[in-house]
Amino acid sequence: MGTNSSYNTKSAPSLFTNIIDRPLHPSVDPKHVFTGNFAPVDELGPTECPVVDGKLPDSLTGMYIRNGPNPQHMPRGPLHFFEGDGMLHSMQLSKGRAIYTSRYVKTYKYKLERDAGGQIFPNVFSGFYGLVDMVQCVASTARVLMGHVNLKKGFGLANTSLAFFSSKLLALGESDLPYIINCTREGDIETLGRWDFDEELFASMTAHPKTDMTTKETFAFKFSPFFSPHLTFSRFDANGVKQKDVPILSINRPTFIHDFAITKRFAIFSETQLAVSAANVMLGKGMPTVFDPEKVPRIGIILKYATSDAEMKWFNVPGFNAMHVFNAWENGEDEVVLIATNATSIENLFLKVDMVHISLEKVRINLRTGNVSRNILSARNLELGSINSSYIGKKNRYVFVGVGKEIPKMQGVVKIDLEKEIEVSRRFYGPGCFGGEPLFVPRNGDHVDAADEDDGFVVTYIHDENYGESKFLVMDAKSPNLDIVAAVKLPRRVPYGFHGLFVHEENHSNQKSL
Repeated sequence: MGTNSSYNTKSAPSLFTNIIDRPLHPSVDPKHVFTGNFAPVDELGPTECPVVDGKLPDSLTGMYIRNGPNPQHMPRGPLHFFEGDGMLHSMQLSKGRAIYTSRYVKTYKYKLERDAGGQIFPNVFSGFYGLVDMVQCVASTARVLMGHVNLKKGFGLANTSLAFFSSKLLALGESDLPYIINCTREGDIETLGRWDFDEELFASMTAHPKTDMTTKETFAFKFSPFFSPHLTFSRFDANGVKQKDVPILSINRPTFIHDFAITKRFAIFSETQLAVSAANVMLGKGMPTVFDPEKVPRIGIILKYATSDAEMKWFNVPGFNAMHVFNAWENGEDEVVLIATNATSIENLFLKVDMVHISLEKVRINLRTGNVSRNILSARNLELGSINSSYIGKKNRYVFVGVGKEIPKMQGVVKIDLEKEIEVSRRFYGPGCFGGEPLFVPRNGDHVDAADEDDGFVVTYIHDENYGESKFLVMDAKSPNLDIVAAVKLPRRVPYGFHGLFVHEENHSNQKSL
């Protein structure tokens, strides 16, 4: 992450070198990307940690788990940060005690490469940059054709997020199906297996499913970069049984869709200006994503219980390239409100992330007139955040968002009042100290009751680069300065990562396996 001066100053490679083994761009050079607190760490079994500031709240009982990339092998070729193997970092909290654990998600890819002692699967998202990369891809294809690798068992990383539905705790990455995770009473975490609710060869699911807390149904989607339909909408009933898919045929070119939203009646998808180019991969020209300046971003709205996309409505929203969607709700019969982050320089997202500015926006869509209006809620560079999950699909007031230094390396956290459209609280971690996604945890668990929406805590891992130390922070979500309630010193550093989840003790006890 950041810049690499040596890449720019070394002598120009020969034409022969460019064809055979092209120099790597800094964004996909593992020797450049995975350094400092981005560097991978080994697994660590349950380890008790001291509370060094404040006191852990009695009501904060359960397990906080955060997902993120952590390569088990450093390849010779390209490896973008987004393609490291998934590792879960957990903090079990009970009766004032804190137990930290880190474990890889034991995906099919992870186990094959663990046993082989090196890379087997090509890093397709990172791209191919020369003949050497193409030869490795051919070798991987040969393993599949000879039956040494079974793609029906998945080839994803499960490195992005976590979700809890159908009484299952799931590790997610959008290139594969979910992996079921078990939390032990001792504070350990285990991978039980891949949830094969779909037997398609290239089955996958978004890393950001949404659960309707009223009906207990979960909604999701599958993005297919190379084959039509490029977007498929899915629904799971309250028992976790997958219903019939709805192909979204009104998308005729694969575009980057990472997240979506639900309301009481609708599901909402945002197309961006990032397209997928199979030719880039096949011709060894780098990453499969390309920026299309001619494309106008769109928002598509479909009924949650639709059986086809025949009545899906699309709305052009120039300049709106949604990244993460925090919530959406209906304002009367005709208006939908969407809260999401917008990458205003999305062309730099994968190659020069330090040049990306991401704003938090409130988007209003009038379903009757087609009018779309947008309000920027903060001038800060904001990404990775959360709301009180009890309000998913319903009008909510607060969102807690990380202040970006360089995604996913965050300088602090702010609390935004969506009603007043202003920043009402903030906390910065100090010089050389960075955190990740701020996760809101209700004080009373998953029960709405009569408590205020923001009655609870904001938790995250932070890392002090000056001393090489990491901590787990608990902050008071209602206080103007997001006051620190407790800080737990960790036994070793926790690399920067992506999304987390808090599994309350009652859900932990009711977990179901395969």
